[in-house]
Amino acid sequence: MPSIQPNVLVWARETAGLSLDDAAEKIGMQGKAASERLQAIERGEREPSRAQLLKMSKAYRRSLLTLYLPAPPPKGDRGQDFRTLPQQQTPNEPLVDALVRDIRTRQSMVRSVLEDDPDIQPLRFIGSMAMNNGVAAVARSIQQTLGFDVDAYRDEDNADDAFAYLRDKAESAGVFVLLIGNLGSHHTDLDVAAFRGFALADNLAPFVVINDHDARSAWSFTLLHELAHLWLGATGISGSYGEGRLERFCNDVASSLLLGGGELQGLDVNQGTEEADAARLISAFAEDRRVSRSMVAYRLFLIGHVSEQTWRKLAASFHQEWVAGRNAQRQRAQQREGGPNYYVVRRHRLGRGLLRFVERSIQDGALTPTKASLVLGVKPRSVAPLLSAVPGEAS
Repeated sequence: MPSIQPNVLVWARETAGLSLDDAAEKIGMQGKAASERLQAIERGEREPSRAQLLKMSKAYRRSLLTLYLPAPPPKGDRGQDFRTLPQQQTPNEPLVDALVRDIRTRQSMVRSVLEDDPDIQPLRFIGSMAMNNGVAAVARSIQQTLGFDVDAYRDEDNADDAFAYLRDKAESAGVFVLLIGNLGSHHTDLDVAAFRGFALADNLAPFVVINDHDARSAWSFTLLHELAHLWLGATGISGSYGEGRLERFCNDVASSLLLGGGELQGLDVNQGTEEADAARLISAFAEDRRVSRSMVAYRLFLIGHVSEQTWRKLAASFHQEWVAGRNAQRQRAQQREGGPNYYVVRRHRLGRGLLRFVERSIQDGALTPTKASLVLGVKPRSVAPLLSAVPGEAS
């Protein structure tokens, strides 16, 4: 074997989103100077043992052979980066790369199975539209392909059930929809500022990932936004600030599907409305229609009822309220004993589409339990319990 290149070890650790202290702990280095010893290895001052390399391989989610590369490989392909980030990137960037890399790996395994199935036909809607077709045409194509009924969506009891309705439509059309907000533990939580969602356009195995740390009322909007990316054949990652032309286009498609422009005429909010009154009226309007308040504020801006400054201030205020409510909910949850069953939570995050695909593939012999665990992102021993629920429960 060739010698280990220190810069490869640094690359592997950083792209796994681990600090020196966190990596030293995961690798099993003991003592106060553990991170210093790891740093010495990364500087080339000490040679890592094979046992340490094996632990690094597991901690960094890289194959052992990867650590023997002569140089770090080119940056993983996220597709297009549709986010508008501050001048200094968020600390979550390595985690975002690791997440996209993980989902691409899962997607490639799913695609390889589907390619061998003679009954599977390519999905014609992937890349079927372009921006010059216009917002209305793209929205209409999505609505017709999914069989999406906005009245049925709003008839659901709450935002969670409304999202479940929309997600089921998307998965029935052949899109795998995952809810993921970290790399497996709360230590790797990804803030919404790092990414809100991303789409991997593929005519056999399209994937959409939604950051489940976002407000639940925003999940449906994000899903429709990412579906618009699929219709445009645009693989990429989206953030909280949709400044680019394509992002605004996808925002407009999503919001037009959830809220027709005519409905807003009945909302008594205009340029002269006090901000507090506008927030109150928007909140009631959004709750009744199972949509996010920020989306309503955005639509009011688009039709000229509020200024861009007011829209941004309202969106920031709604976000702050949501963060405060989420933190309070977490505190209450910590004070209570127990919590939701692991497998119930995991099924919800994976979605029926992927669970049913894995179940069928195991039964057909197309996937081994070990490969199925990689597709699902769980340990092999968790595959059977995950699939033990009846299909209607895997939501």
